[in-house]
Amino acid sequence: MLTLPNILTLSRIFAVPVLVWLLWWPAWRLGYGLAYGMYCLMGITDYFDGYLARAKGTVSKLGVFLDPIADKIMVAAVILVLTGKNVIGGVHIIAALVILLREIAVSGLREFLGGLRVSVPVSKLAKWKTTFQMVALGSLILIPAVPGWSVPFTGGWINPASVGFVTLWVAAGLTLVTGWDYLRVGLKHMD
Repeated sequence: MLTLPNILTLSRIFAVPVLVWLLWWPAWRLGYGLAYGMYCLMGITDYFDGYLARAKGTVSKLGVFLDPIADKIMVAAVILVLTGKNVIGGVHIIAALVILLREIAVSGLREFLGGLRVSVPVSKLAKWKTTFQMVALGSLILIPAVPGWSVPFTGGWINPASVGFVTLWVAAGLTLVTGWDYLRVGLKHMD
């Protein structure tokens, strides 16, 4: 039961309090830099736990249960802390809220459908949503770590804030589409 993929998944869950502490610590750039590194490492383990489980044929019920929970805990924690620290503010809170609400709704829907023994596979579009979401949150973590940093990009400048907020809104849009797809499947099984 405690295979390498499951250990990687559990490591993400246990790393969330450390990630939150690094993000919450009062205004120290090094903390945000370390949080960014930890966030990237957590993202890498998210990729490898699924890859290893499929490649080695060790997909387990525990892993299927824990993997989406680990993802949701990490995403929710980062969004909440970055909002609390005003990294995500203003109108961008709407995009963050859309992502959080979808995560909660899809979790509830999966639980409901699980009781009916109905499986809802993850779509390619949902994987793209996750990719944009992870890039967005990573970029937003970088804002306080490297304030004022930007690089030249096709005749202009690009910085963590522009990447973070654009990809956050793309993720929110994909969140609405994929959330509707899941809901449509779920509605077929409701009275």
